[in-house]
Amino acid sequence: MRAFFIAVLLAACAATARAADPVFPSSAGDIAIETVARGLVHPWSLAFLPDGRMLVTERPGRMRIVTRDGTLSPPVAGVPPVVARSQAGLMDVALDRGFAQNRTLYFCFNADAGFNVAVARAQLDAGTAPRLDAVTIIFRQQGPPSPGGLNVACRIAQSADGNLFVALGDHFGPRDEAQNLANTIGKIVRIKPDGAVPPDNPFVGRAGARPEIWSTGHRNPQGLAFNPAGGKLWEQEHGPQGGDEINIVEKGKNYGWPVIGYGIDYSGARIHESTHKPGMEQPVWHWTPSIAPSGMAFYTGDQFKGWKGSLFNGALKFQLLSRLTLDGDKVVKEERLLQGLRERIRDVRQGPDGALYLLTDNSAGRILRLAPAK
Repeated sequence: MRAFFIAVLLAACAATARAADPVFPSSAGDIAIETVARGLVHPWSLAFLPDGRMLVTERPGRMRIVTRDGTLSPPVAGVPPVVARSQAGLMDVALDRGFAQNRTLYFCFNADAGFNVAVARAQLDAGTAPRLDAVTIIFRQQGPPSPGGLNVACRIAQSADGNLFVALGDHFGPRDEAQNLANTIGKIVRIKPDGAVPPDNPFVGRAGARPEIWSTGHRNPQGLAFNPAGGKLWEQEHGPQGGDEINIVEKGKNYGWPVIGYGIDYSGARIHESTHKPGMEQPVWHWTPSIAPSGMAFYTGDQFKGWKGSLFNGALKFQLLSRLTLDGDKVVKEERLLQGLRERIRDVRQGPDGALYLLTDNSAGRILRLAPAK
């Protein structure tokens, strides 16, 4: 009888493990999903610290340090006041390239009643009572307020020369503002780590133009990353009803919103003049219908054979992970993964172990680890 109960207990444990670690098919074989941590409230961005722990932002205005066994730290002290409403809140966090020596990081958040984005620099004390020291606002978005806190996201990417690129939404307001050089609505800006404007920015010295601007005509960017193969800056943004885009962002270029695009208004009405126009750039990839893409990452690891060089995008609306196969600067194929997970994927990062880590966007958010099933 005792042996029978032990066998039943073992079977129950195995069933529980299977339920906790589901397996999904892919072109690289079966993928196992492990829940690394639970209990995060709308987690938005993840960065790996040099010791392997994870720094995670929560949209309501908190940062936490998460250990590999899933232990959450108390909220990191020193985060400035955040306007957290609708889509607004505390969003991206990025470690400085010299973080191991200088403990410097950058983060962005909605900072005022108009939902304008602020970018801050700070030093992280990652001890038992974690805190931010020397917090300094280095950039404030300029432009019309957002009605209701829509299209107010931001992402940060640091280039090899140390400059920061910040992707900013169009505030879901008058659409033409993304074409207006007098503000930073619907733009990608480029600033130095202290917030100063690099003198070689494309609109420096131009009357009526914000000197921080690097590129124009963006709707609602939610992914920004440098491609290790070639070093170009890639960005993805939400369209309206369709027309989500991936762009390769270059100095002074115009990416078209709202003049050109592949979507329609939520009412079904036509928005764009056309899909092409001289002087405006074409996306390297677009989704119609919209998948609502979020965080993006280029894969350079060895865990997933055959996937090196792929571009991964989380999807909120379609609740999946999109893998794009690249041939240089061209997207040649898409593979849609985790479609049965039924989770809004907010961020995707490659871990130091070569696995993929995802954040799920809900009030009981998780950190998930993806690796080949054994």
